[in-house]
Amino acid sequence: MPEQIFTELSIIIVVTAAVAGMAKLLKQPMIIAYILAGLVLSPYGLNIVNSHIFVGTLSQLGIAFLLFMVGLNLSPRVIKTVGKISIITGLGQIFFTSSIGLGIALLFNFSVIEAIYIAIALTFSSTIVIMKLLSDKKDLDTLYGRISMGFLIVQDIVAMFILIFVASLTGEGSIYSIIAESFVKVVGAIGFVLLIGYYLLPKILKKIADSSEFVMIFCIAWCLALATALHHIGLSIEIGALLAGVSLSISPFRHEIAARIRPLRDFFLLMFFVFLGTQMEFSNFNAYIVPIIIFSIFVLIGNPIIVMALMGISRYTSRTGFLAGLTVAQISEFSLILIALGIKVGHISPDILSLVTVVGLITIGGSTYFIMYGNKIYKYIKHYLSIFERNGNKIDEHHSDQSKNFDAILLGYNHIGLNITETLKKLRKKFLVIDYNPEVINELVTKKIPCMYEDIENDEIFERINIKKIKLAVSSIKNIDINLPLIKTIREVNKQCVIILVTDHIAEAIEYYQTGANYVIVPNELSGDQGSVILEKYGFDIKKFIPLQIKHLEKLHKL
Repeated sequence: MPEQIFTELSIIIVVTAAVAGMAKLLKQPMIIAYILAGLVLSPYGLNIVNSHIFVGTLSQLGIAFLLFMVGLNLSPRVIKTVGKISIITGLGQIFFTSSIGLGIALLFNFSVIEAIYIAIALTFSSTIVIMKLLSDKKDLDTLYGRISMGFLIVQDIVAMFILIFVASLTGEGSIYSIIAESFVKVVGAIGFVLLIGYYLLPKILKKIADSSEFVMIFCIAWCLALATALHHIGLSIEIGALLAGVSLSISPFRHEIAARIRPLRDFFLLMFFVFLGTQMEFSNFNAYIVPIIIFSIFVLIGNPIIVMALMGISRYTSRTGFLAGLTVAQISEFSLILIALGIKVGHISPDILSLVTVVGLITIGGSTYFIMYGNKIYKYIKHYLSIFERNGNKIDEHHSDQSKNFDAILLGYNHIGLNITETLKKLRKKFLVIDYNPEVINELVTKKIPCMYEDIENDEIFERINIKKIKLAVSSIKNIDINLPLIKTIREVNKQCVIILVTDHIAEAIEYYQTGANYVIVPNELSGDQGSVILEKYGFDIKKFIPLQIKHLEKLHKL
């Protein structure tokens, strides 16, 4: 028996790794790979998984660790950090998506309870998937990125309470008595856990903090012990794991705990999604094809429209609303857990799990490409999105100088940018700093430095800046996909502008010169301070840069 389980587990991991490799080539999230691997291993595929109890237990651990990690990131103070727009957008999107989703489900003749579950499942978006995609795009610190993470946190908080409520509905008797009894148990459990979290756990963690391995095993033990204890008083393992995470969320060690638990979560969550794939039923699949298509279209298109409308009302530009809206164009792992819980407590049939899982596959896959290519998509449809904007100043056009005429523009305010701005002040030149980090913009506004909050990938910024008359353009952003179009855009209308760029790669520096840059700062070969000295020496005279450019280019070719 142990050998059989070992063999099955080995095959599961190998098949999952193969499918995950294909998903990576297609730039798809691992969640899709895991579910598809489950389908390959299911009776509809290789029909390999026979140890359902063992694999099911591992999948239960996956849910427990996922909810533990969610709780760990839901500090009671977190609601203060998400911002007003995140709360408005998060709650508004939940309300409108669930209401419209409920109406669609009822039109397809699903029962009321099934329609409610489906509507709620369509509401939540995957924080894990979105965080990974925004991180890969380096957009977590952009305005839309921060707003998106804010309303995803709001969604997680609402999802937490919904999961607690559903997971507690396991008793017998009238619905009112079940709800009343569950409410008392849940409130008592939350109160007990928060007291321990405030007064006991910090003292224990402080005493064992010198051993990171022991901290990890203690936190795992706390998670599983609390989940088991609450299960035995009539609640659920999911509630226990979630509350265990919340109780540790105020700990100063929460980041270290999260870093150590994350690999465990990822492995056991893999088993959950694989198990989910093996449990999918397709006996009545033909009856669900049209609902799947309609629900998928609603999530992929309807959810972004809802977010754009809410952000437009709050005076955000259509571009920020569009990019933020794309982050809710898929359903979440919470959606699948919710449906699995609904089946567990006997509210809905397994067919609903198959329906929602297929919608998840379609929307997670589609939204991945939407988010990756959001800026390019926006360029083609931006004229149609103006209906989502209100007249007047837009919040994300936060800059301290409304003038369009500058001697110089600086893209990115880092160490090199700081030196350049000091030099421009000495030269008494009028300049504008463009950056996409809200904290940097707030700092610049405080210092009364002319600035604009904008992503350089948005070509609309040049419509608001008269680049025909600028004499200097400096980009301290080390991204060739941004800098090459920047050079070409400026050179098309302004041949006399001095263009200075920064890169860590010699090959990129040579390409910048060939495209039309006048000087390229290579920090490993030349410091940003020296770049400022060069600017002070040569000023904005493009002819003086020619011999310097030739000399530097010859040197780079020799390196």
